[in-house]
Amino acid sequence: MTILSKGANVPVAAAAVRAVLDWSAGPGVPDVDVSALLLTRGGRVRSDDDFVFYNQPQHTSGAVSHLGKRPGSESLDVRLGALGPDVERVALCASADGGTFGQVPGLCLRLLDAASGAELARFDIAAGTETALVGGELYRRDGGWKFRAIGQGYADGLAGLATDFGISVDEEPPAAGPGPHPATTPAPTPAPLFPPPASPPWPAPERTGGGGPGPRLTKGEERLPVDMRKRLSLRKQQVLVSLSKHGVPQLRARVVLVLDASGSMGGLYRRGTVAGVAERMVAVAAQLDDDGRMQAWTFATNPARFPDLAVGDLPEWLGLHVRVGQTFGFGRRKPPRGLVPGQIDMRTVGIQNEEQKVIAEVRAFVRDRPVPDPTLVLFFSDGGVHRNREIEQELRAAAEEPVFWQFVGLGSSQYGVLERFDTMPGRRVDNVGFFAVDDIEQISDQELYDRVLSEFPSWLRAARQAGILR
Repeated sequence: MTILSKGANVPVAAAAVRAVLDWSAGPGVPDVDVSALLLTRGGRVRSDDDFVFYNQPQHTSGAVSHLGKRPGSESLDVRLGALGPDVERVALCASADGGTFGQVPGLCLRLLDAASGAELARFDIAAGTETALVGGELYRRDGGWKFRAIGQGYADGLAGLATDFGISVDEEPPAAGPGPHPATTPAPTPAPLFPPPASPPWPAPERTGGGGPGPRLTKGEERLPVDMRKRLSLRKQQVLVSLSKHGVPQLRARVVLVLDASGSMGGLYRRGTVAGVAERMVAVAAQLDDDGRMQAWTFATNPARFPDLAVGDLPEWLGLHVRVGQTFGFGRRKPPRGLVPGQIDMRTVGIQNEEQKVIAEVRAFVRDRPVPDPTLVLFFSDGGVHRNREIEQELRAAAEEPVFWQFVGLGSSQYGVLERFDTMPGRRVDNVGFFAVDDIEQISDQELYDRVLSEFPSWLRAARQAGILR
């Protein structure tokens, strides 16, 4: 049995599995309901039939079944071999009725071999004000299946979660206006997927519209190539959707990007993966930062600060700075080839993993250049973490600073202490988020922003309560 931290994954060899959500039921504890979403490669359901829950307990294929509830536990069976070829993922979800998941103690998602009952994986879920969440997911990888611990929450309940994945949620029809109405015989209609109860078990999803907040127009955006400008506009809207789920659509923050340039990252740079990550994160800065600029660092053995990334300079910035370039080798050192002002001679950065050095440099930058808004650090690395004690010291000390550190693993392994911060005691606030993905290019923009921004709002609330933020 494997105990997973948030973002971690494990291969699944069993032909059929049982997902069991456990919690400590008792007086004052909200009731919990589990559900499953069968998702295509695009992260959406094919129809409402792909939602399995208490009111629709069996998928038409027979591949997923809702097994009912007993006090403090509810289960789903998934026959992996019976899932259609267009089903790429099965999201394992839950909703809280009558409160938030922060009021549900002992929340734990377990994955069992359905045939033997052996426990394959366990994920202890930490939650706050969310009323719905994706606890984990089963997903295809290299001809087999894997299970990933997610723990992503939604502030607008099961309806918001379902809508995000393409489920149509039935709402109360508007009251009929005055005046005569012709007598008609209504055509029979199927029972609604979400029949409107007398007292809805989830709040209506929060929506922004009319005079509400929208994507911000950033200085220099008009200079971008048309295709890049269209992508940025859509991505800013998706960032806003992610923030709205947590009730903070008008959030302002300074955004800092940190890119691993150690030797093992070479393939990700050559394939354009890192450039794609940088372009996608520009939308976060464009929506959150008042001037739309993003500070950026690279690191390996040593850290180095890039010139600030302004939205209007994005194509040129990617070409000049998101590269491995000439890394330090073991042969004769050659002179740099045509570096332009602002470019970094990557040989001075080295090839090893020394995360604690760039963390310390970013901390010093934030201290020396205070701003009224909090700082969000988006830190991308493919693993190889080995300076666990030094990294822990830096991030523990940083818990008292107005900075949230969101680490994203790019498909390798050995993330060390970063995987343990969600459950690490001894800090007034949890200032570190972490998740890993096998292939970030296969994740939709909306899912990526949901995951990158999932813990930042709860840290903001905790940091304000602790007096770390004004």
